[in-house]
Amino acid sequence: MSMKFRVRCLTQHSVSLHDAIKAMPFPTVEVHMTNIEAREQWRGHSIISPAVKATVQGLGWRSYTTALRGLVETLRESEP
Repeated sequence: MSMKFRVRCLTQHSVSLHDAIKAMPFPTVEVHMTNIEAREQWRGHSIISPAVKATVQGLGWRSYTTALRGLVETLRESEP
């Protein structure tokens, strides 16, 4: 099991989302279509990044497919 969701503006402001992700028993990936580091300075800080398995950004719609592929491979490697 894994999870992918679109949090948009909650990335920079939601401590409760960070805590919820930390409590999940499965890997999560933070996905951004744009490179948040290359945008406004305040967008470059993600509160949820420390709680997720990985972050994928800057690849447009391909960010989602890249994240999904990474989750699938991670889950396959963790199977007994």
